[in-house]
Amino acid sequence: MARRPALHAALRHRTRVRRPRAGIRPRIGLALGGGFARGIAHTGVLMAFERHGIPLHCVTGVSAGSIVAAAFASGTPPGEIARVGSSMRFRDVARWSLHRMGFMVSERMTRFLEGLLRTSRFEEMRIPLGVLATDLCTGEPVAFRDTGDVFLPIRASCSYPGLFPPVRSADRMLVDGAMSVEIPALLARELGATHVISVYLPAPPCLQAPTDVFQVVRRCFQIMQGRSEQGWRKATDLVITPELRAIEWDGFESGPELVSAGEAAALAALPTIQSWLKSPFSKPSALGPPKIALG
Repeated sequence: MARRPALHAALRHRTRVRRPRAGIRPRIGLALGGGFARGIAHTGVLMAFERHGIPLHCVTGVSAGSIVAAAFASGTPPGEIARVGSSMRFRDVARWSLHRMGFMVSERMTRFLEGLLRTSRFEEMRIPLGVLATDLCTGEPVAFRDTGDVFLPIRASCSYPGLFPPVRSADRMLVDGAMSVEIPALLARELGATHVISVYLPAPPCLQAPTDVFQVVRRCFQIMQGRSEQGWRKATDLVITPELRAIEWDGFESGPELVSAGEAAALAALPTIQSWLKSPFSKPSALGPPKIALG
């Protein structure tokens, strides 16, 4: 018996739906955590990626990671970022002050960023950039991306509580992005990455009791971050962890060692990353609407 036209059309339609659909080519996002001077290690990761032709679709960062991410996204070569990072000192970005909401102010950071970045606008970046800060009142992460000035979000993302005063943006008071999200892996996915690499700079072990207020605050911060690790790991496909255990948060003089540690860790991760790129297509992630509030 001949097939009825309507049934025949339905069968053809069902066949088309079941036919495999091509995905999209791998888009690698790099998410950089904080760590003050230890953030110089991020430049070593970028140098290794550049040398081995690893393409990055987007880059995100919190705290020190936001500085490196913005510099790279703006077009500053990784080697130059490493050179500047290895020669800088804390006084280049901050000065002591009797501010009622912090012991230091970070206005100098704008001048430092002007010399490091090739552009100061999100929309002019060479690749998509995301910077994460934390709303001091709600405790929620606040993402800056797509458009607008980049200097204020970076200052906010680097505003370590107690050390620097919060940064005001519209009706928000913003502090260090790592207070809410230690590594902005989810933000990289929201910028379009199908594969996310997170660079994790764990704090050195606490071998003796804190001896001043800064050490107390820093240790509390480290404990809190350790409790929130699970969130960013769920959005991450590969974690790169440079070996930095012997270098403290203020170890700017260890710049060359930090760069080398980042390079070594990235080289160890290359086989996995290259296997992604050898696959002709990659199934895109289904994220739905953004989950991070925009600044």
